[in-house]
Amino acid sequence: MIKYIKNILVVMVVATGLISCEQERLDPILTTADGGGTLNQYMAYTIASTDPAGSNVNGRIVFWKDNLDRTLVQVALYNTVEGLSHPALIMDGMVGTGTTTMIALDDVSGDSGEFMMNKFFVITDTSFYDSIPDMDSHINIYLSDTDDTIVASGDLGANALPVEMN
Repeated sequence: MIKYIKNILVVMVVATGLISCEQERLDPILTTADGGGTLNQYMAYTIASTDPAGSNVNGRIVFWKDNLDRTLVQVALYNTVEGLSHPALIMDGMVGTGTTTMIALDDVSGDSGEFMMNKFFVITDTSFYDSIPDMDSHINIYLSDTDDTIVASGDLGANALPVEMN
């Protein structure tokens, strides 16, 4: 009988210990860090295929202005080649004319159609976003790091009207 009482006491001590170990639930912090918040100012341009009969890579480039006046660049492409990384460069001049690289963006993943490293490429020059409408430039998307075939391109800034903006 004493054996059963000891077992019951051990079970009660263990159960009491487990019940008292419950963690306190904390409410989420809903405020944002300095410089955080939502992105609501943007300009979007079309990236068209340079070979519609071939891979037909196409999509958009979107320039966002954040709360710190930096420019965040986002590229979304369709029909990319799986397993490849597609270099994305902002070039001087209109499509087919400029050969000088203004900005080398991150490579676009052929698997996802988005930048490989981060969702956004960050341009820290605080005047860049406001200069986009007057910029004489275009974007080129290349087949791979080793093949400089242009699979898609699109005029930017002074060379094209944004397809969407706010």
